[in-house]
Amino acid sequence: MTSTTTHPHIGFIGGGNMASAIIGGLLRQGHPADALSVVEPWDEQRTRLSAQFPGLQVLPGASDALKPVSLVVWAVKPQTFKEAALATAPFVRGALHLSVAAGITSDSMAVWLGSERIVRAMPNTPALVGLGMTGLFARDGASAADRALVEAVVKTTGELLWVSTEQQLDAVTALSGSGPAYVFYFLEAMRDAPPEVAYQLAVGTFTGASTLAQRSDDPPQTLRERVTSKGGTTYAALTSMQAAGVKAKFEEALFAAQKRAEELGREFGK
Repeated sequence: MTSTTTHPHIGFIGGGNMASAIIGGLLRQGHPADALSVVEPWDEQRTRLSAQFPGLQVLPGASDALKPVSLVVWAVKPQTFKEAALATAPFVRGALHLSVAAGITSDSMAVWLGSERIVRAMPNTPALVGLGMTGLFARDGASAADRALVEAVVKTTGELLWVSTEQQLDAVTALSGSGPAYVFYFLEAMRDAPPEVAYQLAVGTFTGASTLAQRSDDPPQTLRERVTSKGGTTYAALTSMQAAGVKAKFEEALFAAQKRAEELGREFGK
């Protein structure tokens, strides 16, 4: 993003954490603030955005100010998507649409927005520190150039992975979208264990183990077995978790998250 032609005007509908993560990533990559707009109805949030990102155009609602926008990033909650889409659609005719809302299908978006140029994304909160993992699905109406623009935007927050069917995004939601919460849940438990420096040790351990898994050609089972000597401390911990059915319960939890993503699409996509 080094010239005027490579700085498309991007509009965000919703100015919460995920929008802020993407805006921050774009600005770090040299995208000018005056080529970014945010529609945020809450006064307090608009004030925060203006202070955090000087030069950013912050709007209380959809208006003609959005007409220069060539990419719209939908960062609203599923239950408010339809209302926001119907209010915004008249001002963004011809724009490419990128949604980070869980569950809402591209079929519903196409009806509300009157467009086939739609990409759905499921990011996660490590995007806030540039280490996000985002699953992407492109509707047939999104061109190769559209996909390239989406990639350029998403890569400012971390890594990405395209999926071939929209249904797979529900699994992505359960795995990586909700995934940071699972990590934090385990960190909570590890923090409460002795010694006093347990939290620091736990965070460092998760970071190190994840990096090792990322860089290793071995499957996680092999990596786990290398840490587990029969009769040792790790063996005792894992045996305890197996006896309690932790793995099966965790798989049930993933399924519950995926099912809820599907339900959101049916509930708020009408």
